[in-house]
Amino acid sequence: MKITNTICIILGILGYCVSAMAGQGKILATPGVSQAEGAGGGGIVPWAQLAGYASRDEIAVNGFCSRAGLDDYQLDVCGAQLNLYDRVELSVAKQTFDVPALNMQIKQDIAGVKVRLYGDILYSALPQISVGWQHKSLKDGTIANLLGAKDTRGDDFYVAASKLHLGALAGYNFFWNVTARYTDANQLGLLGFGAEGQHRSIQLEGAAAVFLNPNWAVGTEYRQKPDNMAIKEDDWQDVFIAWFPNKHFTVTAAWLNLGDIAGAEKQTGWYLSISGAL
Repeated sequence: MKITNTICIILGILGYCVSAMAGQGKILATPGVSQAEGAGGGGIVPWAQLAGYASRDEIAVNGFCSRAGLDDYQLDVCGAQLNLYDRVELSVAKQTFDVPALNMQIKQDIAGVKVRLYGDILYSALPQISVGWQHKSLKDGTIANLLGAKDTRGDDFYVAASKLHLGALAGYNFFWNVTARYTDANQLGLLGFGAEGQHRSIQLEGAAAVFLNPNWAVGTEYRQKPDNMAIKEDDWQDVFIAWFPNKHFTVTAAWLNLGDIAGAEKQTGWYLSISGAL
């Protein structure tokens, strides 16, 4: 059985069985939102905190769907996360990348694990530190192979550090995150992994946000990208606003600048993500 199917079954069974233990132990908005590869974090960068509001004696289950509309492409992602006692996060995501010019879709499954090693973004003096792994698998590698990708499956490994500073910026709460990712994924893996003569590399990612009040945050993210193939791959960035009306529902909107993608220049557009939590 495929890894993604196995984790989906685990998420479903545990989500049903432990609904009475649903996580509510953390302060509103501190888990962040849902990332395009399924992890807890921002829209394009996984953060150190785990998805959901589970404290150390709780379990949390989240689900989300996101859409990014660009000049020449569209990316849809749906997924789920399971937070086990604020120590381990399991995640799954299914990506669908629409290429209207070719009248086709590129689909990818992602299964992830994140482990909190140290700290808490709010209560510890030093940042919270987590490590993560994302296994990615293309459903059809035709385009990736044509462009020179070496593989249609790959693994990303990352370490992330996050910290929330209360009242640090003109009286507003300020959040930051830094992530280092070891990867050979081409455009998240949607165009395959690696290329002839290319190897994994460390890419840096970051995020910063200001909480205007307990329910609203505005911020930005930046993500370095490897440049494995002959087709140029630019770094990604966004500017986002997130709304946290309660601990069960989150809406994130963003402006995206993803640069050149598969020969299509200056891909900018919008992003919308909706998350629900138990």
